[in-house]
Amino acid sequence: MLPLREAIAAHYGRRYGVSLVPEQIIVTMGTSPGLFLTLSSLLNPGDQVILSNPGYSCYPNFIRYIDAQPVFVPVDAEDGFALHTKDLRQSIGPRTQAILINSPSNPTGHVLPAGTLQEIAQLGPYVISDEIYHGLVYGEREHSILEFTDRAFVLNGFSKLYAMTGWRLGYIIAPPEFIRPMQKTQQNLFICASSISQWAGLAALTEQHAEIPHMIATYDKRRKFMVKGLRALGFGVAVEPTGAFYVLADARGLGCTNSYHLAFDILERAGVAIGPGIDFGSNAEGFLRFSYANSIENIEQGFARVESYLRACQRLP
Repeated sequence: MLPLREAIAAHYGRRYGVSLVPEQIIVTMGTSPGLFLTLSSLLNPGDQVILSNPGYSCYPNFIRYIDAQPVFVPVDAEDGFALHTKDLRQSIGPRTQAILINSPSNPTGHVLPAGTLQEIAQLGPYVISDEIYHGLVYGEREHSILEFTDRAFVLNGFSKLYAMTGWRLGYIIAPPEFIRPMQKTQQNLFICASSISQWAGLAALTEQHAEIPHMIATYDKRRKFMVKGLRALGFGVAVEPTGAFYVLADARGLGCTNSYHLAFDILERAGVAIGPGIDFGSNAEGFLRFSYANSIENIEQGFARVESYLRACQRLP
């Protein structure tokens, strides 16, 4: 819908000061199809995409599906899972087509500062920026890669900031020369996003919603509560996350050497669902991802169950 694409362009103009036209925007059935359309239009077999380890678990699957190769750059908990341009620069090769970033990040909650984004924009390859958690930040505001370069693909949507997960509505902002190839792919594979969802997205962008700042403030309270509770249980959180709604906590001090086994054991024996770090990359083995997209009361109950589990397993004194 043209009105929705116009509203998206206006939103990026207001929030980030970037000038867009509706013809640069494709509305998709969520951001996952948007990522597929982007990679399909940009990559040939054997091309490479640089991304962080740990990172969102679906990224390398998409890249490999079209016979391209993910190239991983480790990020460390002690550094707040920060992505450094010197490491990216060392990973660039003759087949590098893009650098894929996610800020705020799933699973780490890390937010890339403006200076780092500016440096990434100057490295040369296209930048694919997953901005789905934009707006869910607790401190310095987030920045869009479009503030620093036009050689970028932006993925965004409505599921996080507007709590519209089931509506399956996202969008791509892309360089003009890639729009028509992506449109052709979408027409064949997906046809279009639901018109009902598109009208809802238009309302999300053009109407006032007092619930959103309240939701963000609530997330911030839960974030602080969760970080404090995890540390009290013996999990390591070297640097507090400042975006999204996740904490990637270090469980190695509690004897964790197999995060997959530990996460499922906690699920079966304590009834608490936690993401195993290994799902997000080899550099997150020994970590567990906790989500605070739930009430403090439920988080508190979850902590009590995990504490009982850890004591029963003699992982706590």
